[in-house]
Amino acid sequence: MTVESFVPEPGGALVIVLHFDEATGKTSARTDRVQGRFLELDPPSHLAISVDFDSDDPRFAGTMRMDWTFRPDGAGTEVTVEARDVPAGISPEAHDMGLQSSLANLARYIERT
Repeated sequence: MTVESFVPEPGGALVIVLHFDEATGKTSARTDRVQGRFLELDPPSHLAISVDFDSDDPRFAGTMRMDWTFRPDGAGTEVTVEARDVPAGISPEAHDMGLQSSLANLARYIERT
């Protein structure tokens, strides 16, 4: 994963490129480039973003809204993600796998800091 832009404030930009070993990407054979905006930030419990995939394929068109909720859970944090208006080209299984990968990346990042 490469972060090209990260401005965590309402209206701030978020641009991330996801890299894949196999040809499963939406932007290119091995990448997904997503552009987003921070819609709501209520640290430390809630984050809402809008997300658009860079793709020439109309099945991936449209703006998806993702709401991330964080709750203390013992020594860790429970994370809940609600996604609305997911583009038709993203299967529930692929979306779940992508979210699991995002959560794993988030956990690795937090554990390093």
